[in-house]
This record gives sequence, C-alpha cells and structure tokens, in this order.
Amino acid sequence: MTKYVGALDQGTTSTRFMIFDHAGQVVGIDQKEHEQIYPKPGWVEHDPMEIWARSLDVIKGALAGAATTGLSGFPFISYGQSDVIRIGHLTPRTGFLGPLGEFAVQAVDLAVAEINAAGGINGKRLELIMRDDYSDPDSAVFVASDLYDSPVSAVVGHLFSGMTLSAAPVYNGGKDPVVAISPSSSSPDVSGAGDYTFRICPSDLAHGAVLAHWVRDRLHFTRGAVLYLNDEYGRGIRQTFVAEYSRLGGDLQAVDPYLGERPDVGPYLDRLARGERPEFIVVAGNRSEAEEVLRQARKRGLTMPVLGGDGLEGIQEAGELAEGVFLSSPYFPSIPSAPNHRFVEAFRRKYPSAGMPNQPAAATYDAVYLLRDVIARVGTSRAAIRRDLAGVGSVAPPFEGVTGTVAFDGRGDVPNQSVYIGRVHRGTIEVVEGAEAVAGTR
Repeated sequence: MTKYVGALDQGTTSTRFMIFDHAGQVVGIDQKEHEQIYPKPGWVEHDPMEIWARSLDVIKGALAGAATTGLSGFPFISYGQSDVIRIGHLTPRTGFLGPLGEFAVQAVDLAVAEINAAGGINGKRLELIMRDDYSDPDSAVFVASDLYDSPVSAVVGHLFSGMTLSAAPVYNGGKDPVVAISPSSSSPDVSGAGDYTFRICPSDLAHGAVLAHWVRDRLHFTRGAVLYLNDEYGRGIRQTFVAEYSRLGGDLQAVDPYLGERPDVGPYLDRLARGERPEFIVVAGNRSEAEEVLRQARKRGLTMPVLGGDGLEGIQEAGELAEGVFLSSPYFPSIPSAPNHRFVEAFRRKYPSAGMPNQPAAATYDAVYLLRDVIARVGTSRAAIRRDLAGVGSVAPPFEGVTGTVAFDGRGDVPNQSVYIGRVHRGTIEVVEGAEAVAGTR
C-alpha cells in the first residue's frame, strides 16, 4: 500500500510529519531535521510550509482518493515499492546521547552507500527509514511502533539499553514481529528481551569480569574502590566486577552509588583519602561522571588509576585530566584487524571532520552488512530473517565484521565477542589487552 507523508507543522529546526495510508488513515508520526527530509530518490516533494498549521481533519479529507503525485494544495511524498529493500534505523539524534548517535548515523549511511554502489542486495537498492528515539525510553516505544507498521524488513537499533528494553515488546509482538539488532545495548536484561531482539556487543557482565582480571592479574592491585552510576548500566558492571575481583582475592574498601552527570562524590572520596588509600578506583558509569570523579579526586591528592567500562568512551578528549585512564570496550579504532583498517579508512575518507569512529559506529556498520548477508540468503520476510539470523554462528557460518566475530547464542547474544582494554595516552587510546588476538588476522 502506498504511503504518503504530509507536513503538519514546521519549527525552526525540524518538521513534524503525519504518515497516512491511501484511505487517509494515520499510520505514524515522525519528526525530522530539515536536511534529512529532502531530497530522497523517487519522492515527489513540495514545500511543507504550504500546509503549516492546517488541521489534521482537512489533511485526511484531502488524502482520500489522492493520486500518487499528491492533491493540489497539499505536499505529499510517495515511497516507491518494488525496486528497494528497506531497513529501519533507530538511534538518538537528540537528547543527552545524541552526540554518540551521530556516529551511528554516519556509519549506517556509509554502509548503505557501499552496498548500493556494489549492486545492492540481489540487485535491489537498500533504503533506510531513519528515526530519532530522542535518548528517551518512552519516545523509543513510539518510534518503534511507527517502524513496526512501516515496510521495513528489519531494524538496526536501538543504540542503548534503556531504549532497546522499552521498545523490545513492540518488535517482538503482534502478528508480524520484526528483528531489531542493537549495536551497543549492553544491559544483561537484553538477553531476555525476546526472540526478535539481537545485539552485537558483549553484555555488561563481560566488561566487569574483564576489568577485574585486568586489575588483579595484570596490574596486580589488591585493594580498590568502586563508584557506580545507580542505573541498569552502572549496576551491571558493578555486579560482575565486585563478584569477580573478590573471587580473585581482591579487597574493596568501598562500593558506593551516585546519580547525575556531574555527581557530588566528595564525601566518598574524603573517606578514601582519610583511610588506607585504594590502589585504584573503578567508575562504573559514563564519561561525564568519570571526568567529574577525576577532578574531585585529583583535588584531594588521590592520584591512583581510574578504570571504567565502555561508558567512558571519548574520555581521551579530556586531555591531561584523563591521562592514564583504563577503559574496556568491544571496539577501539586502533584494533589491528584488516576489516577494521578498511572501515576506519572509509569512515575518515567520507567524514574527514568527524574524528575517529566509535563502538556504536563500528557495530552499526556491522549490523547493516550482517542484514545484507541474511536478506541475500532468505529474502525480506521478517520471520525468515529472524530464523536465519538466529543460526549465524551455528547453522550458518559466523559473520566476520569490524567489531570481530559475530556468532549468536540462543538468546541473541554474542557471548564470545572480545572485550579489549585501552589506556588513554596523550589524547589517544592505546589497546593494551586483547589486541594480540586479532593482530594480523582477518
């Protein structure tokens, strides 16, 4: 069924669209940045300002019986049908996770451009339907419902755990569930989100264990402290780090929660400064919080190493403050594998001012190519895609990508994917653990 998009209202930076079927029934709402609306190949386009502030009833009435090219006085965009394969992409473009989501947008555009330049999928052009989940779980449910009802064969997204978990019942429900592959949702709870939910990053449980072994076995530290963000992500890393480090014989002098992007951890640090000082501090949270912990710790003369999970991504940009910080991640742009070298070179060539790609970018790129391979084998049926994808690494060969080998278990996880340790040195990340496993391979 042909769908039309009519502009409802226009602000200074974005336009809200109502999506209708031919009978004038609403099938979705979307909000897009101006530069992403026009042009799109095969669309009939007009100025959306023509119907700014017109009522929905008037628009729906005009749509009834409208031709594909639109009705006089109203702009419509018509999607072609037969020569394209569509996948959805949901990532934060706005909100506090927006800067990380921008890398994923660039990576998905790169992958689709490469695939189409090479002939598409079985001769059909690959097309994206992109949505912003606004870094918000409630918004994620809304845009997931929109994509569920759209002609997508599969979805790449959401990027992060809160949105993935909120939207999972949408993708896994109804009469025609749709696969959603998350590039970066690391919460342990994603494992039970549903048969149509997959991810191509390790769980937080893996990060905590890898950090514990690095601290105890490689740095030989016997006592430390943990400060953790009191949310799903922070608690997940805290849980496994504490359990594994204690099992290895380490002693933790404090395990304390915090909230907010700029947490006041002064009382915790004062207590550590007065007693026998720990040899390290784990910050199980995000970059902004780790930088604040570093600032407050250094003011108190606490100069021990600080470690964290992949939430600290980008901390090398903090300069001297972050020197010597260790962080775990399933991806660093300096990983010495052939697929990664090719990806980084292509990314930097296409986006010379964007900086180095991050884990969300690399995993998003992998997800698109993984879906290309699956759809080439089984076609565009949502159920067939799910069956084939679930067999990657067992029934079918594993997928060799930028982030490593993707082989799914029965819960849509990648339990054998590598987690690396990196160290901030002079504004860059050096891979100090795990690189030997991929050097010179693939």
